[in-house]
Amino acid sequence: MFWVYGTGFLEIAAGIGLMIPAIREMTAILLIVFYVLVFVANVHSSQKKINIFKADYTGPGMQYLYTQRIPMQIILIAWTWYFGIYLH
Repeated sequence: MFWVYGTGFLEIAAGIGLMIPAIREMTAILLIVFYVLVFVANVHSSQKKINIFKADYTGPGMQYLYTQRIPMQIILIAWTWYFGIYLH
């Protein structure tokens, strides 16, 4: 639960940081690093077939990573780069 609340707090703080022009670019860079680190955790949990809803090892595995997480991570990174760095 620590990691769930901790990453949730970081996401809220990053959302606030993106709204402040003076720190928008730095926040975007740190948020992209955060997304990459979350991706690494998603690879690990997919390899172990962790089911986040049941907290056991009956999850969908690598198929979920390829069809859901990778496309979402790419969209989030591109969105953050475009609005946080490119347009800044």
